Amino acid sequence: MSKTRYGWFWTILKLLVLAGLAWTVCFIFSNSMQTATVSSGASGRVLELLQGLLNRLGHPGLAARLTDHIVRKLAHFCEYMLEGFFLVLMTRVLAGRRRRLLPYLSWPALVGVLTALTDETIQLFFQGRGSRVTDVWIDFGGVVAGMLVGLVCLALLRALFGHRRSELE
Repeated sequence: MSKTRYGWFWTILKLLVLAGLAWTVCFIFSNSMQTATVSSGASGRVLELLQGLLNRLGHPGLAARLTDHIVRKLAHFCEYMLEGFFLVLMTRVLAGRRRRLLPYLSWPALVGVLTALTDETIQLFFQGRGSRVTDVWIDFGGVVAGMLVGLVCLALLRALFGHRRSELE
């Protein structure tokens, strides 16, 4: 089968990955544009939800130790983990099938750290919010974790469907 037969598939895939990446970055920035009161209310609701879930799962001690600070930092990490995942996928669909690993790491890492720096800068302009270097490191750690998850997913897909590659070329 020819590559052109799957052209629509790659176009749709690129658009979906780009939409996921754009949505993630917009979500991150929109959270940074909230005042401290609104942000605290949202993290408080998530804290209650997680504590209730941990209690139902039989971990009341862990639920009692879970704090608003931990929930906030985990939220930062998870948001950026999703961004790192989409950045690696976007690099893959744009770069094509290259054997080198460096493009999958350098550009997503750079974009991820720039997003984290921009995010922390945005917070300086909203009431009750501040910027911390440790948050940039947490955010970047999330990007790296997401990149690793993305690379593992790509490797699994290559292992599962790699034999079909010769049919498509």
